[in-house]
Amino acid sequence: MHSIMWQPTEEQINNSQMMDYMQLVNQKFGLSLKKYSQLYDWSIEKAEDFWGSFWEYSQIIHHSPYSQVVDDLGKMPGAKWFDGATLNFAENLLRYRDDKIAILFQGEDGTQSSLTYKELHDQVSRLARSMREMGIVKNDRVVGFMPNIPETIIAMLATSSIGAIWSSCSPDFGIKGVLDRFQQIEPKLIFAADGYLYNGKTIDCLSKLKKILTDLPSIKKTIIVPFAGDSNTNVIKNSMLWNDFLHKDSGDIIFEQLPFDHPLYIMYSSGTTGLPKSIVHSAGGTLIQHLKELKLHTDLTRNDKIFYFTTCGWMMWNWLISSLAVGATIVLYDGSPFYPDGTALLKMADDLGITVFGTSAKYIASLESAGIKPKQISSFPKLRTILSTGSPLVEENFDFVYGEWKEDVQLASISGGTDIISCFALGNPILPVRRGELQCRGLGMKVESYNEKGMSVRNEKGELVCTQAFPSMPIYFWNDSNGEKYHSAYFDTYPGIWHHGDYLKINDFGGVNIYGRSDTTLNPGGVRIGTAEIYQTVERFNEVEDSLVISQPWQNDERIILFLKMKDRITLTNSLKTRVKNSIREFCTHRYVPAIIIAVEDIPYTINGKKVELAVKQVIQNIEVKNIDSLVNPSILDFYKDILELDS
Repeated sequence: MHSIMWQPTEEQINNSQMMDYMQLVNQKFGLSLKKYSQLYDWSIEKAEDFWGSFWEYSQIIHHSPYSQVVDDLGKMPGAKWFDGATLNFAENLLRYRDDKIAILFQGEDGTQSSLTYKELHDQVSRLARSMREMGIVKNDRVVGFMPNIPETIIAMLATSSIGAIWSSCSPDFGIKGVLDRFQQIEPKLIFAADGYLYNGKTIDCLSKLKKILTDLPSIKKTIIVPFAGDSNTNVIKNSMLWNDFLHKDSGDIIFEQLPFDHPLYIMYSSGTTGLPKSIVHSAGGTLIQHLKELKLHTDLTRNDKIFYFTTCGWMMWNWLISSLAVGATIVLYDGSPFYPDGTALLKMADDLGITVFGTSAKYIASLESAGIKPKQISSFPKLRTILSTGSPLVEENFDFVYGEWKEDVQLASISGGTDIISCFALGNPILPVRRGELQCRGLGMKVESYNEKGMSVRNEKGELVCTQAFPSMPIYFWNDSNGEKYHSAYFDTYPGIWHHGDYLKINDFGGVNIYGRSDTTLNPGGVRIGTAEIYQTVERFNEVEDSLVISQPWQNDERIILFLKMKDRITLTNSLKTRVKNSIREFCTHRYVPAIIIAVEDIPYTINGKKVELAVKQVIQNIEVKNIDSLVNPSILDFYKDILELDS
């Protein structure tokens, strides 16, 4: 068991919504639950009672009651949740109409703007009226090709108020990447910015947009948001500027009342193995799951300012926006997190008084690599929680946060994905933070670790599976009438059981370790190894900026290949290779020691900040990598082709 890095005080525990909810459960059901582990077990064993009581606790606005919580917990996929209930997602996010700040925006150039809840409601009302007048109706698809700005949220809320379906790509996606997604769903309306700022440069979007629209004939109208400069809308057919499109009148919003499982979002897998999967998520499932995670697991209240560094093409944007339903202030940032230098987000967090700061393991590692010590900037008196996702948070990241950022902070590593638009394992305000661990599995999520025999195990690495239905499962994939794509994505490995594709360990205390994607798990000599364990060891070296590890089929087995991106043009010497191998042998085992270590110019990442080991593995096996538009730096894959060392 890992050492404790942070422990909530008795006062923090007693004042948390998690404890408040536990007391409600005790009163309602005549129980005497005292610990999270007991509450978690109850939420699995009595899942209907759990989800039903949380529906009440979270005060979901609805207009028709449900007849039953769920028809069959063992039915995956296809369990029907809260049958009979009608609700509207946007109505729940716009439940407040006061003068509290709903959205705070900051650009990388320092520009700031804000919207109160009253102003947000007004903007959504005006936009929804215009959308209805142009003919947008229930089930139409509306898309955004937008930076992380308030207008994107307004457009999404207006879309969902009508019962139309929202989908988005961030403007750093390539033309093919956008078309691979939007062509599948045939949207009727697109919102697009004229450009965006990144790393001190203004990047034009209109020329890219023009090419996208040429191959997207379903679009009836384009609404352009002037964000990065003068917009010459003449180059875009059937386009209007945002302010010209907004209706002159506001007033009450007509919220379409829809079934719990009405489609809300279409999300996309970021894989590099073919066309992205178009994953459809329900309004009710997304809402109740996000409220559970924000209120109980993050302890979010109206008093909080919550930030997540994300683009509009990543599910963490959708997750962040649901904070409006709690009445918190959400902070948006658009631009490079390291412009004009690596302190940009830290200074913003201090200046704005952010209480919940969401980021990625890569960002935390980059701070350390750049020699930035946040505590030298500020004591961050308002900051109480740091959230991290995107890739496993290794033990050294925990050391850095508690040693160089803030001692009295809850560091919550969270893990889930686009597939479930939420988390399987995440933080908990009433539990300690242990070095290298995610604090717990989420309430109502029957997450288990399966060994190679398909048996549930503790304290052993295995496949992440979920053996009981939950509300935020996709309702279906787009253009998958017989459900074949959906089934093969999650249920082919273990029939009737969700197979997520992550490699994890659950310990006796309920803590979780994530070891990376199981489709890139190394398997030399038949021993399965999570890539995160090697990264944890390798990136301790000051000479190493980044790394990527894969397995290569070799002589009826496989061997481990380690690629290193060196810091400050340092040469990868034989001496350093030996030190790296010895360190891996010492901190891991001899089975983890790479057969070959190679210096590379860069490591490929998806736009959402995930290393793409699988793409590199395909390149060195001369397998075509598809959908490279999901990568930040696709051209770097060329470096991995025809490496002579890998032929001998």
